[in-house]
Amino acid sequence: MSESQEMSPVEVKVARQVEYYFGDHNLLRDRFLKEQLQLDDGWVTLETMLKFNRLKSITSEADVIIAALQKSTTGLLEISEDKTKIRRSPDKPLPELNDEYKDAVKHKSVYIKGFPLATTLDEIQEWLNGKGNIENIQMRRDMERQFKGSVFICFDSEESSKKFLERSDIKSFKDNEMLVLSRADYHAKKAEEKKQHKAETKAKVKQDKEQHQKNVEEKDMNVLLEEHSGSLLKFSGELQDVSREDFHELFSGHGRIKWVDFTRGAKEGTLLFDKNAKEAFENAKEANDGELKVKDNVVTWQLLEGDEEKEVLKKIIEAQQDSFNRNKGKGGRGKFGGRGRGFRKGKGGRDQGRSQVYQGKKTKFDSDDEDAPAAPKRELEDADGPAAKVAKTENGS
Repeated sequence: MSESQEMSPVEVKVARQVEYYFGDHNLLRDRFLKEQLQLDDGWVTLETMLKFNRLKSITSEADVIIAALQKSTTGLLEISEDKTKIRRSPDKPLPELNDEYKDAVKHKSVYIKGFPLATTLDEIQEWLNGKGNIENIQMRRDMERQFKGSVFICFDSEESSKKFLERSDIKSFKDNEMLVLSRADYHAKKAEEKKQHKAETKAKVKQDKEQHQKNVEEKDMNVLLEEHSGSLLKFSGELQDVSREDFHELFSGHGRIKWVDFTRGAKEGTLLFDKNAKEAFENAKEANDGELKVKDNVVTWQLLEGDEEKEVLKKIIEAQQDSFNRNKGKGGRGKFGGRGRGFRKGKGGRDQGRSQVYQGKKTKFDSDDEDAPAAPKRELEDADGPAAKVAKTENGS
């Protein structure tokens, strides 16, 4: 809007405010004013206009309104012959509120941020005087209707908005540094920030989930370690031509072996018993005249305790879980191989299947196949395993 030089400051404010009411931005959305236009061929009485709060705060005299509009050069409004009513000029029809209109508004609008939260619309308008032909100032507010310190300014054309962005006197307001962007750039910036925030949130959720899973697994691991305390028996020696099955044979009837950590040719390994390893060892030793050999090989036996026991037991549990997860990923029933499973059915109490549930990961030391036939002996035991209203607003408010 541009005003004649002979307009007083009050008249400038009055003309700007009234023309805002009848301008594209407000009139397209102002239900009350649009209803008034239907009553008398678009005419609205000054008496009605003076009920608008912001206009009433500037002046309460109809003569001031008429004088201001007579001096305005925008040509937006007409005054009735008796000077009691005003209307939007029929030569300036209201545009349709469609996508094309919205896109045009976006390209002639500017975003400015940095105003102190106590800044008023009058202060912003005064700061913008002489900086371009402005159609609308939208003060952005939060859910509590408090000013957020930023505005959208719509100019009369895209060219006007571009010239505004090139000015050097818009970088500060009352010593506040201002962020000034085209509206298109503002929306692009917000979209990127939203995308980044979404990615960060997703990463944080994943991190929290993984940490929670880790905490649960550590807790469950401690439970398993506690449950199997005293169940490890370590052995060492030359162990010529010895296989896992030989240990099952040796302890048959004396203790139930759940896991044999041993590879043919190695000189040491570990047995994980169902319960008390010491008791199983003593029983087997007594049954073999006080000396427990494996295929005539002299063997040194050691009951593991304390930290050493926990470390070995933890490795056995993790190895079994890794084996289960690999086979589960293959689909259906997989195979347990390598250093893990050395148990067999039908060998002195070793035919009772039992598994531990470990927070979604199956910690299993026995076969679930209670009725499955015994697997043949082999060095790497590959037996089958388990699967797995838009309200009327004042100018700029």
